[in-house]
Amino acid sequence: MHILITGAAGMIGRKLTERLIIDRALGAQLVDKLTLIDIVAPTRPVGFSDRVKTRAADLAVLDVAKKAVSERPDVIFHLAGVVSGEAETNFEKGYRVNLDGTRALLEAVRAIEGYTPKFVFTSSIAVFGAPFPPSIPDDFHLTPLTSYGTQKAICELLLADYTRRGFLDGIGIRLPTICVRPGKPNKAASGFFSDIIREPLAGQEALLPVSETVRHTHASPRAAVGFLIHATSLTRDQVGPRVNLSMPGVSCTVGEQIAALRRVAGDKVAARIRREPDALVERIVSGWAERLDAGRARALGFRAEDSFDDIIRAHIEDELGGRIAN
Repeated sequence: MHILITGAAGMIGRKLTERLIIDRALGAQLVDKLTLIDIVAPTRPVGFSDRVKTRAADLAVLDVAKKAVSERPDVIFHLAGVVSGEAETNFEKGYRVNLDGTRALLEAVRAIEGYTPKFVFTSSIAVFGAPFPPSIPDDFHLTPLTSYGTQKAICELLLADYTRRGFLDGIGIRLPTICVRPGKPNKAASGFFSDIIREPLAGQEALLPVSETVRHTHASPRAAVGFLIHATSLTRDQVGPRVNLSMPGVSCTVGEQIAALRRVAGDKVAARIRREPDALVERIVSGWAERLDAGRARALGFRAEDSFDDIIRAHIEDELGGRIAN
């Protein structure tokens, strides 16, 4: 089986690659070839095989997407994208990467006669916009209130239509906010959800730009990789005509996040969070979904953590070797 991962240098791309190398299989099929693409060349994985290609490439550039799929990969994980905060502050870049790059990839697949790969697209709950019901159903209307959400919503519609027409076998995974993201803070408006956990656990101060009453839905990187892999096992009949679906997660307030951090790591760690309001972040987050009804995804076998405490523990196990900075 040949797998193409776009956005492979990003956090989820790296985690997915690591999982595939460990498992050596996707479902019941052996993974014997990987093609990893990102705007910067992904690190070549060690211990897999010689059949790994890594490329620095911009899918929005003419013929780049065509070359990416020229060897007809069996599964395409399309993870490449500009994050929410950057898409809002850099309008042209957001549309170029999030929309133009995705459209180019879909068109490159369509152009190959008789080729219908499994195409797993990472969307976002940012496709929804306020006002919201108490719990947002899977088929809630797409009324995004950010450029990022708009770009993802357009791509969801494209994915559904290309799948309906039989050009590919697509499924769109609306990720909740992935937390706790390893590494350094990025330009995602949602980044503070991870920052206020990751940095204190590492002995560093973290800034909280919003009120503790802000509520959001989260899943760990471990769960996100599980979503992607499970998506490849589902048939078109199982998914049905609505190919984009919201993933399960833990809905909690920022205050409840901090309380979980205190339970897991203690008062000293939680005290490293400093309040510093940011009007742009507050505006972006205020238009995001708070609670999701992920019943359809759960019925299809997608699973996430049961509590935010579990999300914190997953980060400590996976990224910190079980150790917390006191």
